[in-house]
Amino acid sequence: MAFKMTRPTRKTVAPASSAVADTAHEGDIVGALGTIKQHDHGARRSFWQRLRTFLVIMGPGLVVMVGDNDAGGVQTYAQAGQQHGTGLMWTLLLLVPVLYVNQEMVVRLGAVARVGHAKLIFQRFGKFWGAFSVADLFLLNTLTIITEFIGVTYALRYFGIPDYLSVPAAAVLLFTVVAGGSFRRWERFLFVLIAANLVLVPLAIMVGPDLGRIGGGFLPQLPGGLNSDLLLLVVSIVGTTVAPWQLFFQQSNVVDKRITPRWMRYSKADLWAGIVIVVLGAVAIMAVTAFGLAGTGAAGNWGDNSNAGTVASALASSPHAGHVVGTLFAVLLLDASLIGANAVGLATTYTLGDVFKKRHSLHWKISQAPGFFIGYGVVLAVSAGVVLIPGFNAGLITQGVQILAGVLLPSATVFLVLLCNDKAVLGPWVNTVRQNIAAGIIVWALVLLSLAMTASTLFPKGSAWFPDGISSAQWVAFFTVGAGVGALGGLAVLLASRVKARKEAAATARCLGGLDPEQVEDIDEDAQDALSRTERHALLRADRDTWQTPALDTLPRPVFSPLRKAGMLALRGYLAIAVVLVVITIVQMATGG
Repeated sequence: MAFKMTRPTRKTVAPASSAVADTAHEGDIVGALGTIKQHDHGARRSFWQRLRTFLVIMGPGLVVMVGDNDAGGVQTYAQAGQQHGTGLMWTLLLLVPVLYVNQEMVVRLGAVARVGHAKLIFQRFGKFWGAFSVADLFLLNTLTIITEFIGVTYALRYFGIPDYLSVPAAAVLLFTVVAGGSFRRWERFLFVLIAANLVLVPLAIMVGPDLGRIGGGFLPQLPGGLNSDLLLLVVSIVGTTVAPWQLFFQQSNVVDKRITPRWMRYSKADLWAGIVIVVLGAVAIMAVTAFGLAGTGAAGNWGDNSNAGTVASALASSPHAGHVVGTLFAVLLLDASLIGANAVGLATTYTLGDVFKKRHSLHWKISQAPGFFIGYGVVLAVSAGVVLIPGFNAGLITQGVQILAGVLLPSATVFLVLLCNDKAVLGPWVNTVRQNIAAGIIVWALVLLSLAMTASTLFPKGSAWFPDGISSAQWVAFFTVGAGVGALGGLAVLLASRVKARKEAAATARCLGGLDPEQVEDIDEDAQDALSRTERHALLRADRDTWQTPALDTLPRPVFSPLRKAGMLALRGYLAIAVVLVVITIVQMATGG
């Protein structure tokens, strides 16, 4: 029996009070390249209208992605190219869906909830889980900013500028730009730095790249076989390309720029532009070292004393590159370091503002939000001070930070997925089944990489169980079994969600007078049939474009089931062990053990 129902046209009403906590986060969208009024609802019909709108919205996705090719990124990609030529370029293609899926969820959360990532976690899951999510972030971000200042020293040493001048000057420049009290001026400064990345074009051309070899580099391969050293480098590439700070920065920056759901398509286009640039940039850096150092003593010889600075010097003395290439590489390193320090520093202070409920916006002046700017200044000062400590082992810290970022990313992604399935927060913007499947695959893949890094640390070459080290065949078996376990677990979760949906349909049926679930589904389908496809899409678009998260303190908190709580605690415990093992690995590398 089917019941015909018509669905009346309705106008979506946004919640009376929103979750916005900082008044600076409401108002006109002010970008580096223009302004969009807060209540602008005009249609963008022509190409030029849409392009102008995109140029105003553009920023958060572009900055977070280019900031990803920071000092640590430049060094890691350079190491991959110097050590393995084009053999690891394929890893960058695998990271494209990871970048998009993770950051697209962040864009939705920022535009719809209008609050930062840390605030959402604290408000929805409580102080315990909030502290769980940000404790590692603060440590990792501080270490990352240290690597950015290390990049500054490497770059400017190339030009003969001593560290005691270069590091303070960079810190003062970064603070001055952020503390200027203008979001537009800050974004314009970042766009200038991003434009400077164009030096990658002449860099890549001048080393005479072999396009055939570059194309072959995108075919999956394991140079020298899958061993612990190669695995460590792959984890480093993951950690530098997909880092936890990106989640916190982009969500807060979307909020700070005042982007709302109406502009979601433009924000996603902004994200894609950033992804294309970051991948092409990483490929170019690998190509510069792969071809620029080919046939020299540096090729295939990345040692404990190797770093981005030694790469610039090696390129300058290489017959395939030369002084101009070395100079441009140093300029690229300086530019990447400044972008990275700026973005990671802001990710930290945005998060501090969320946690301590203080004003945190680039629209404020220092007198209006002293805590925000003092926090930013302290982070820069501490990080810069550490770099100036005599005898500081910069190279190992840089590599260790990338590994640590790769290890901690699964935890950050788990909270991201939980928030994007919270209907009270995202309403019609919650994850679809496909989005959850993609996110689940990504989380499990990151967990497997983290477990592999842990295993390589626990069972190095010479250990009792693996005297010759873990072999390539054993690694393949590990990842094969891990993939199988993940597939079975995903299927179990999918079935459980289906059972839950059936129970909800049954409850609805009882409310409608004893109808069975199939009849309830018929009602919903017939109601949709009463409208044309165009009308349904228009209603859905109106719902999504005007929906915003209500005030967070009015929403009931989601309750973790005992199974989910046990899983989260297990993840926390494992990550604590993994972090200790990363430290052990770095110490072993430093001592030659």
